Amino acid sequence: QVQLVESGGGLVQPGGSLTLSCAASGFKIDSYAIGWFRQAPGKEREGLSYISSSGRRIYDAVSVKGRFTISRDNAKNTVYLQMNSLNPEDTGFYYCATRRSLYDSRWSIAATYDYWGQGTQVTVSS
Repeated sequence: QVQLVESGGGLVQPGGSLTLSCAASGFKIDSYAIGWFRQAPGKEREGLSYISSSGRRIYDAVSVKGRFTISRDNAKNTVYLQMNSLNPEDTGFYYCATRRSLYDSRWSIAATYDYWGQGTQVTVSS
């Protein structure tokens, strides 16, 4: 069955960097789009970055553009989120997700995704 497993979270100082991994099983990541989301305490799940099934289209939220980079390794069936210049507002639980839709529209809307990982905590604090 479809499974997504995030890893790489942790505690980092402001200005620091982290790379999150999303290991997929039960499907090939070059057949489905993957999105990264963040949920801070008391807030809705926010779409951060998205990579299409072909890998040719990438979208980033304004809040992370220029700081976060989504990428993937088809051989490892894994998607990454490189996060730089982290600040305390980046603190939250980070999730990767995939969906059956072949279209990119509404990529940042959590409700449009069908499968989710368990998440990994990122805390940015001095």
